[in-house]
Amino acid sequence: MIKIVADTTSGLPLDLARQRGIAMLPQIVIFGENSYRDDGEIDTEIFLTRLKASSILPKTAAPPPVLYHPIFQDALEKGDTVIVIAPSAKVSGTVRSAQNAAADFADLTVHVVDAQTIAGNTATLALLAAQWAAEGVDVDSILKRLAGLISSQRTYFLVDTLEYLKKGGRIGGAKALLGELLQVKPILQVKDGLVQPCEQERTKKRALSRLIDLVAEQAGGSANAHLSVMHIDAREDAEMLAQAFAERLGIPTPPIYVLPAAIGVHAGPRALAVGFFV
Repeated sequence: MIKIVADTTSGLPLDLARQRGIAMLPQIVIFGENSYRDDGEIDTEIFLTRLKASSILPKTAAPPPVLYHPIFQDALEKGDTVIVIAPSAKVSGTVRSAQNAAADFADLTVHVVDAQTIAGNTATLALLAAQWAAEGVDVDSILKRLAGLISSQRTYFLVDTLEYLKKGGRIGGAKALLGELLQVKPILQVKDGLVQPCEQERTKKRALSRLIDLVAEQAGGSANAHLSVMHIDAREDAEMLAQAFAERLGIPTPPIYVLPAAIGVHAGPRALAVGFFV
């Protein structure tokens, strides 16, 4: 058997993960001296309330290796092989944490896959890997399919302000836009595992319209695009985007994932994102 492991940066709902047999690890959100798992100890709503009231930006940490141990021990006892799908190693320590945990289980085969992105596309990768495993696809074929998807993915997102990305040190190539914060609404992308600028618009309305065009141009109407919409504190806009994509591309309404607290630390409130594969 093959066990799929993901984490909360994917935005994958915990109930859905359990239904598909995917083990989920939390990210850690740190407010001052207090730390919280974002899979139950602090949810997105409570996090946003605290974030808006705090004068200090919280921090995040990858799941410590010890949290992988029960999952790996169970897999070892069952004779399973493990595939861990983790967010980009360039913005998160999750890949290293999983690798360190795997080093403690010399008799267990663990494949740690760097998704080279964050949020919805990692949820898609985990769901597809779990589906393929359930269908009896062998581990080498699953890894090959994942590699192909990772090389063809796109993630675009909008934030109300770049300040959270700046303060959290996750701004990447988008730092060139900091001097224009008051003049533009940038469309950002995750490229080569880092946050990079894509395009700029003068208003949020125009940025949303352009985002729809970008996705329509690149994703087409293929079901293999596995389109997903993500948000934090922006449900109305997320639903508008999902509906627009369904109508424009002639596809079923894509899933909408709520971004977890660990991503909200860096993206800030009212962030929106779209992920797909070409």
